[in-house]
Amino acid sequence: MADLSNHILLERPSKHVALIRIERGEKRNALHSSMVIEIGRLLGQLEADDTVRCVVLTGTEQIFAAGADIKEMLEHGPSGTANNPLRVAAWRRIENFPKPVIAAVNGIAFGAGNELAMTCDFIIAGRNAQFGQPEVKIGGMAGDGGTQRLPRKMGPNVAAYMLMTGDPIEVERAYQLGFVVEICEVEQTVARAIAIGNTISERAPIAVKNTKACIRTAVGATLENGIAFERDAIWRNSMTDDKLEGTRSFVEKRPPVFTGK
Repeated sequence: MADLSNHILLERPSKHVALIRIERGEKRNALHSSMVIEIGRLLGQLEADDTVRCVVLTGTEQIFAAGADIKEMLEHGPSGTANNPLRVAAWRRIENFPKPVIAAVNGIAFGAGNELAMTCDFIIAGRNAQFGQPEVKIGGMAGDGGTQRLPRKMGPNVAAYMLMTGDPIEVERAYQLGFVVEICEVEQTVARAIAIGNTISERAPIAVKNTKACIRTAVGATLENGIAFERDAIWRNSMTDDKLEGTRSFVEKRPPVFTGK
């Protein structure tokens, strides 16, 4: 397998925020398996780094990611690419990353690019953003979780329209549906995502991670099971130093100093 991992860049724009940038402009940021694997590897590294409390995932100002690498699919076949065990493991690591991940999307997020954005906790988008799953237009299907994530993110009706027609939606429509939480000027998208990441990083890290776990559980669980999971998370969170610090700082009328313990 070709190694295109050099198209995935890691930056540290602030003390507690990491930025992963996709830069393969000559191929419209098409996601070769080695690039997905590199994103997974970097997230594993960032998970172990206690100084990182939030991650921003982005592309360029012109494009987030146009989809999977079609040339790779021609070489290995669509199923060979989608079922590559290293690629599958990388998607699982991305999906299960315990810290907050913000997608900063400019331009198109199509196919695997849209699926990658959907693994993030929420999306900040530029005014030029579009989202789509065009696979059916070339006889394919969404293959990196698109048929499962899109109904959860947009509802089954809009998801069916997008997945069956292959037509994209504009950023304004995505915002109306709650798929995008904020629209920015293109040149401000990444900066805004980093600013939100800095805000999240000021909160208690363990509480934030437990909250993320509860939200993810809510999507697939019954209400009863979800509430049970939440109660357990609240109990575990109540035993942390940060919870005590937060309570003390409130009583003492001062900003809290969270350590992630």
